[in-house]
Amino acid sequence: MLSIRSLAVAVLLACMAPVFAQTAQPAIEKQMTPEQFKAAGLDKLSADELANLNTWLGRTLETQTARAAADAKQQVVHENRGFLSFGSDEPINGRITGEFDGFKKGRIYTLDSGQVWKQIDDAQLPGVRLTNPEVSIKPALLGDTWYMAVGRYHTRAQVKRVK
Repeated sequence: MLSIRSLAVAVLLACMAPVFAQTAQPAIEKQMTPEQFKAAGLDKLSADELANLNTWLGRTLETQTARAAADAKQQVVHENRGFLSFGSDEPINGRITGEFDGFKKGRIYTLDSGQVWKQIDDAQLPGVRLTNPEVSIKPALLGDTWYMAVGRYHTRAQVKRVK
């Protein structure tokens, strides 16, 4: 489990990657040995052609870095939903692994995604026994409050992600 501080650092680094990519990249002729440069046939390019190649390589690097940063940010957000809301009201859908014997304060629910949630309110769903039931965990409108619903039952339990 990531701490809030390390999560914030990870998101910040993912967002800053495009800025780092915009720092001047050395021209391709400075990144290769003279032998590599000649073996690649780049010594045959005119100064304009070489400048165009360097410009294209710079844009490609920026594009790839921005894409990697966006993917990294999305992965951090996806893996850590439930610890923080990230401004998304999309539910977390999955299945409880194993048996579900109704709601009870203090119970731990493990999802097939590996997420672990703990019930923190007094909601009850007596007499229900299900195996690997579908669940939907939705954030409340305000704060970092989350509610779990199981199957087609209308009772919801307030839960907190613990892993």
